[in-house]
Amino acid sequence: MNKKKLILLAVGLAILIVLSGVASLFVLNFGNKDLYAGKIRVACIGDSITNGTYYPDDLWMLLGTNYTVGNFGVGGTTASLDSESPYMNTSAFQDAKEFQPNIVIIMLGTNDANRRIRPNNASFVADYDHLVGEFQALPSKPSIYLVKPPPVFCNGTTPSAEYFRDTVIPTIEQAANQTNLPIIDVYSALANSSSYFRDGVHPNEEGAVLIANVIYEAITSQNKT
Repeated sequence: MNKKKLILLAVGLAILIVLSGVASLFVLNFGNKDLYAGKIRVACIGDSITNGTYYPDDLWMLLGTNYTVGNFGVGGTTASLDSESPYMNTSAFQDAKEFQPNIVIIMLGTNDANRRIRPNNASFVADYDHLVGEFQALPSKPSIYLVKPPPVFCNGTTPSAEYFRDTVIPTIEQAANQTNLPIIDVYSALANSSSYFRDGVHPNEEGAVLIANVIYEAITSQNKT
């Protein structure tokens, strides 16, 4: 077989793998439980930093074939119920629960730094606790991780980098302490990596890989103990 045919074969196989993955995700979203039977199910909960980057796919690649990772992110959503787009009001939230995950990764809070919302600490923690409780009540009894989202580098008014750093991040820590759940510090991992962001808020491909690696290390080290 000549070099040109080998290249075409490789490209064809790559396309087949991609299409196969897309088909799997499509079926997964419509509840084909046979697709992930026997797999460790990981639900990635979040906003556009989850839905709009490849971090869940990168995480899946790191975890390997014994896992199935579902991306249940919804752009613009908040942990706070006092906003126009609470995550708990979305269909993705219901889909995530129907997924019956074994592991839940919650990375919300960036949109809660919107100056128009500015939830107080008590209500934010209460709403975050409510979200956590919904997953804790599932028959699958998942391990739940709260994630401090990556930092905000833009100087615009939405979201506020200062409010996010000084109020939202400490409040996520408070929610983790109150629920006695492990916290994954993506914020610190990307604190000096502004070049890994497309617009100061959303990580690019390199940023997504870094997020996936930090979460992977947290999940696997927890399971080893």
